[in-house]
This record gives sequence, C-alpha cells and structure tokens, in this order.
Amino acid sequence: MRRIIPLLVILGLLLSATGGGALASGPKDGIDKISPELQAALAAGMPDDMHTVVVTLRIQAALSKIGGPDRNANLRAVVKTLQATAQAAQKTIISWLRARQSQGLVVSYLPLWVFNGLSVTATAATIVDLASLPDVRSIVADEISAETSALPDTALAEQNLAVINAPALWDLGWHGQGMVVASMDTGVDLSHPDLSAQWRGGMNSWYDPYGQHPSSPVDLSGHGTWTMGVMVGDSSGGSAIGVAPQAKWIAVKIFNDQGGATATAIHQGFQWLIDPDGNPDSVDAPNVVNNSWTLSGPGCDLQFQLDLQALRVAGILPVFAAGNFGPSGSTSVSPANYPEALAVGATDNVDNLYLYSSRGPSSCGESLSIYPEIVAPGVDIRTTDLYGFYTNTTGTSIAAPQVSGGLALLLSAFPNASADLQSAALAGSAVDLGPAGPDNDVGYGRLDIMAAYQWLQNAGNASPTSTSTPTADPTSTLTPTATADPSPSPTFTPTAAPSPTPTPSPTQDQGMIFSDGFESGDFTAWSSLTDGAGQLSVTGTAALSESFGMRANISGTTPAFLIDRSPQAENNYNARFLFAPNGVKIGSKKTHDLFAGVSAGGMVVMRVQIQLASGNYQVRGLVNTNNNREQATGWYTISNTSHAIEIGWQAASTSSGKDGSLSLWVDGSLLGTRSGVANGSLRVEQIQFGPQRIASGISGTEFYDSFTSTRGVYIGP
Repeated sequence: MRRIIPLLVILGLLLSATGGGALASGPKDGIDKISPELQAALAAGMPDDMHTVVVTLRIQAALSKIGGPDRNANLRAVVKTLQATAQAAQKTIISWLRARQSQGLVVSYLPLWVFNGLSVTATAATIVDLASLPDVRSIVADEISAETSALPDTALAEQNLAVINAPALWDLGWHGQGMVVASMDTGVDLSHPDLSAQWRGGMNSWYDPYGQHPSSPVDLSGHGTWTMGVMVGDSSGGSAIGVAPQAKWIAVKIFNDQGGATATAIHQGFQWLIDPDGNPDSVDAPNVVNNSWTLSGPGCDLQFQLDLQALRVAGILPVFAAGNFGPSGSTSVSPANYPEALAVGATDNVDNLYLYSSRGPSSCGESLSIYPEIVAPGVDIRTTDLYGFYTNTTGTSIAAPQVSGGLALLLSAFPNASADLQSAALAGSAVDLGPAGPDNDVGYGRLDIMAAYQWLQNAGNASPTSTSTPTADPTSTLTPTATADPSPSPTFTPTAAPSPTPTPSPTQDQGMIFSDGFESGDFTAWSSLTDGAGQLSVTGTAALSESFGMRANISGTTPAFLIDRSPQAENNYNARFLFAPNGVKIGSKKTHDLFAGVSAGGMVVMRVQIQLASGNYQVRGLVNTNNNREQATGWYTISNTSHAIEIGWQAASTSSGKDGSLSLWVDGSLLGTRSGVANGSLRVEQIQFGPQRIASGISGTEFYDSFTSTRGVYIGP
C-alpha cells in the first residue's frame, strides 16, 4: 500500500504564447524547476510514496487589458478570462495525468483557474517527468508553514477607532453599508452577537476548502473572530468595536482544525473569493479581502502572486498583516511583501510603533522597497472573541483589519474606486509619523480614514507623496454614491458554547530575557549544555528561520539540551521557539520534553512535551504546583513541519495562592490554558531547551531554532 505524503505541487501550467502545444516528454532536464525543499522530500521518500504537487505552465491569462469604471464588468471579465485560459491550457496535461493515473502513478489531480495550474498527487518519478515537460515553469510543495499574526492580550467608540478617524465617516452617514468584507483566516464564530447579523448568509458566504465544516461558519481558534470583530463588529458589548459595522462579511477557513494550512487550500480560497457562487455572470465577490496571516519567517516566496494579481485586476485590494518579526529591519514576509499586496504594520493608540511589527525594506521587489505601506493601531485592541466574549489583542493581525474596515467605509461612499486608487488614497492621506516621506518602519504613515475620504473627493487634484504608490487618474474625480443596505442575512440557531478559555493579555513590556537563533554557528550564547553523547549541533539543514538551527539526535534515553541561566527568580515568564519533528520516530504513547523551566531547587516548574498518537505528532504543556503535582493541558496535533511553540507561565500572587497559570500557543493560536494553579512558591531560574526526559522507543533527529524569552510578554509566531 502506498503512503500518501501531504506535499503540494501546483502544476502551474503556463502555456506558450501561441496557445499551448503538445506536452510531450523531453529529456529529464527539468529538475531545476522543482523547488529545493520538494527535491529533498522526493529524494528522502520511498519510490512508491505519493506526494501532492502543483506545476506552473508558461503563460497565464492576459488580465492587463481588463479595466474600466464598471467594477461588475471587470469582475466578470476576470473570472471568464481566467477560466477560459485554464480550460484551454490544461486539456493536454489532464490527458497526460489520466494516462498515468490508470497506471497507478497518479492518485488524484485538482484543476485550478485562479492561476493556470493544478494540485496533483503522484509518485516522485512522475513529478520529475512532469518537470521535464517543456511547458512547465515550476513545481513546489503543498505543505507550507503559514501562521496568524495576532496575539491574545459604553456605546462609545474604542480609542483605536477614534485614532483612525472612523467616527468622522460615521457622522457623514458612511458605515460600510452595501459593502462585503472577506476574511482569509481561521474562520468566524457565527454565534457572536456582534457578528451574527452581519454575515451575508447563503452558500456563497462561507468556504472551508478542507471540508471539515462545509455548511456554516466555525472558528476553533478565535483568531478569525478577533479580526472580523475589528472590521464589522457592532456595539453589543457596550462600546463600538468595528470600523464598518454595517458592512456584511463572508469568510474562507484557510487553516484546518489542527491549525495547519496547505498551499492548495489557500489557492482554492482565493479562487472562491473571486467567484463565490460559481457563476461568473452573477457578481458576488467581496469588496475587501483581509489577510491576517503570513508565511513563516521573513523572505520572498512568490507562490501566491498570481492569485493576488487576479484580485487586483478584479478591483479588490489584498490587505495583509505585515508580520510580527521585528524589531530588526529587513523582516518583510510574504505574501504581504508582494507588490500587489498592501502591507499593514502596527502602532499603539498614541502612534508609537509596535516593537515586533515587521520592518522593510521589502525583499520582493516592490517600488522603492517600502515596507510596510501603512500602519494602524494594533496594540491592546478590544474585539470579539469565541463564545460571545470579548478580548484584547495585539499584533499586525489586528492592525490589518482596521485598514480593511476603513476600505469598506470608503467604498460605501466611492464604490467604483479601483484597487490602485484605493491604495493611493490610503498612502496619500496617511499621517506621517517619522521624517518626511515614506520609510521602512511605518511606511507612508498611520491610517486616517477621514483624510482618505477627502483625498478621494479631490482625486483629480491630489496625489500621493511618492510615485511608488499609484497616483489617481486625473479624470477620475469621485463623488460619493449612496448604496442601499443589503437585505438581512438568514436567521440561525446558536449552539450551546462551552466555558471560555482564559486568554492572557500582553502586559507592559518588561524586557527581553534571552534570545538566540544560532546564527553565530555555535552554542556560545547559552550558559552551558548537557550533551554527553555529542547529540547536539548547529547546522544549516536544521534552520527553521534564517541560516542556522539546532540539530538534536535522539539516542536511546540520553538527554541533550542547552541551558540558559538568564532568568532571575522569574514569577512571570514566556518562552517561544521553533520546532520541527523532522520525522522523529516515537513509539505509541511514548513521550519526551522539548523544553523545561526549572526552579533553583531543581524542580521542573513547567515544560512542553511531545508524543505520537494515531500517527499524529501531539504537544502539550505541563505546570507544576508547590507540592510537586503536575497539571497538563490537552494534547494538540501538529504536523511534521516547523511550528512556533510558545509557553506562558505565571506564578500565583502569593506563596499559598491558587491563581497561577500556564498557557500554550502553537503557530500563534492559543490552544490550552491551565488556571487556578497553586504554584506561588515557585520561580523560574533555569531553562533547558532540547530533548530530555526521553522514554525508550524514540529515535531520530529533531530541529530546534529561534529561542526567545521575556518576562511575561507574549512573543507570538
């Protein structure tokens, strides 16, 4: 029986300009078309292993000639052109795949038209054959590392809304009426009283490409609910929280229930957004698309660029969180750093730049490399949470939806503004927070929706501060246009909700304790190490971020870990690191620790543990009490790829108190919390990072990278 390994190769089949041609096999000289990561996966597998892949042929739909004042006409033209190009171009490749499917060399294939490509599951040899075809441009893996970018943390508007001048638009009668905003995220909690009435409703208003929740919006993480509340939330909780409370929303769940994502699902999500009901003649695409997610780690990865190009031509400006990889420069991340995207950084409510907001220059070839383009409040922002509750969140994920909501306000007044004009208005009206002109900390400045409204009113005379931002067409002076409010969405019956999980809020920045990404090429940053068997090394192959990472070989039950003695009797401690199982073999229900915090007396205060159950890697957090009795979170499934794992530990307020806690995040999602812990006499004095407390029956190599610790300040993915 063949094993099916979830990689993705987008058979991005780009045909020649003359319209195709035979895909006859040529010499196998196309290995350079296969991404290095996929080449390694193919080489490491068995000959009959199945890998999911996607290819890009050499021509895409000609969209550059589409454009005009009629948004609906543009949308129809974009969808029909994309579909016609794919249908014509893919006939030969589908025949090629069918022939190999009959031989058992191909398991399945999924044609895509948002760009001209397919998702295919096939043997390694078949993928190499596919790469050798002369019309194939590239093949990449389906398995990607994507992450969200927000951190958990009377009827007056919340302060952040006043900062961006949203109430000034409300006073003019613009509340987002007639507009539809879309979320590409973890889903949305439809039962929340601030969000339920704003759902557009119907089968063209929710899409789960994984098929786990096909009929109605769901959010198991909370992240998508946080971002949607900032865009369209009402005031049921006593204060106005949403920028555009009369806009409707739709959503794509690009993260599965385990918190992972695939490239295929993200492509399917973008494709659905352009034509949600599958009928090009009916225009039901959203006006605004918010993306509070990034690929993991700074750099340029262009695998979704064609999707964003299609959105732009269709009149939809793709808004992206800039990422939480600061404070260093050159920390731009994809897809936010594509020229087609609008990257949004974060500030607080008094215009100070959020410490971890990613900085430029862009690494993906944007004009003048300005990154981000704009900033908005993203520190301690009140918004909707799961089960009808509210929370305060921090990060660029929560800044981006303020821009998306702002666009909904502007488009309710100027519904025919093109994507280029929208971008120009935001940049040209932003409040400059630094030296005159755009920079690579705050871009063109902080969002001011009222100023953008006035900019659009005078679009024929005003222009942005830099030619790197599209300027307005001098003939396109806009007049606000009243738009009817859409009909109410269908009613529904909320399901009973479990008790909420306590969500810690970011506290005042008390400073970094320790950080090391192994870029020195050794372990000199650490206090010491326990490695009697020589199991630890710093190598490029173990890098999960930048150039180096730690490779840990597990040999029997011998522990191997690094030691950091920087903590000084800490009563509030957060640690975040990158970890990849790298296929380590773990016997059923066997466990070992990845990380531990230790007291001065040698007691393990808290730890992160891993096991393999039902073929899935799982992690959990454990917290100790004064009397050495551990309490654990649940087990949470992770994939066999890189993950950001963070543990937050809090000692009880008094030595005999019972208000201590432990929280576990994976890839920015809060998965589990243990509260009410009697641990007030414990303090963190030492950290142990690497495989330890290893049960018998475990062997292989694991990768560790990018360790950071703080005094109770959430760090994030």
